[in-house]
Amino acid sequence: MFVACGTSYHAALAARQTVEEMVDIPVVLELASDLLDRHCPIFRDDTCVFVSQSGETADTLRALEYAKARGALCVGITNTVGSAISRATHCGIHQNAGYEIGVASTKAYTSQIICITMMALALAEDSISKRERRDEIIDELGALPEKMKGFLKKQDVSMKQLAHQLKDCNSLLFFARGNNYATALEAALKCKEVALIHSEGILAGEMKHGPLALVDEHLPIVVVATRDSMYKKMESVIQQLLARSARLIILCTEGDTNMKQYAARNDCQLIEVPGTVEALQPVLNIVPLQLLSYHITVLRGHNVDQPRNLAKSVTVTD
Repeated sequence: MFVACGTSYHAALAARQTVEEMVDIPVVLELASDLLDRHCPIFRDDTCVFVSQSGETADTLRALEYAKARGALCVGITNTVGSAISRATHCGIHQNAGYEIGVASTKAYTSQIICITMMALALAEDSISKRERRDEIIDELGALPEKMKGFLKKQDVSMKQLAHQLKDCNSLLFFARGNNYATALEAALKCKEVALIHSEGILAGEMKHGPLALVDEHLPIVVVATRDSMYKKMESVIQQLLARSARLIILCTEGDTNMKQYAARNDCQLIEVPGTVEALQPVLNIVPLQLLSYHITVLRGHNVDQPRNLAKSVTVTD
């Protein structure tokens, strides 16, 4: 069981599939506040992983005390050495991502995904059947920094141009599936937090169950369609949205000729990112969307580091 709030919850969501794949154990995600509200049953043979950038998040800390009192093994993932969660858990991981100044979490999110992925790799170390997949992910972890550096500067310029087109929008939708559902949720959260734009991250499989009614030629929609196991399904989503004259921005893998054809025929815009293994693709996919929310915020005249009504560490509960 992974327990977290906000961005940390999205990081756990992004890495859940990897943990299930590598360990062959079902993984449950819980929002800390909801777990406490429901008095969720927790047993002695459960393992609860508490994810928090600050290590002081009040709801997560209360959920930790709740689980600990019921005899569960409590594991912490935090970016702050000596924090309350790192002291109260039985064991854990320090992210070592460096001090994060702004209220809206960025590098803590990507490093949390990597930490949870590495935890899954460690748990699968003795599995012969998982060895090939494990080695593939490890190799891509090593290549990740160079891939990130390679496209970061280029994306900064293109995201600034896109931000000029979106800065006056009142709403923004993000569609994705699989691991990248977390990317959609996190990108929407960043636009809410700092750009102060109403935005929603939507699981593309639920599109026909209501969200499709919102689609028209005015509402900007970002679709995450990188080359992974969800690619064909996301291509179908793109076709359905274009059939309804949607204003599309497609986040795709570099050199994807299919997506370039959609852009050429339908005046869509593309955000291209490097490809990697499916487990790590959300780490690369979120970066241009973080940059987009940053540039929209600056153009709208808001404070990027200190959004209104928010604090870096949520230390009170309702």
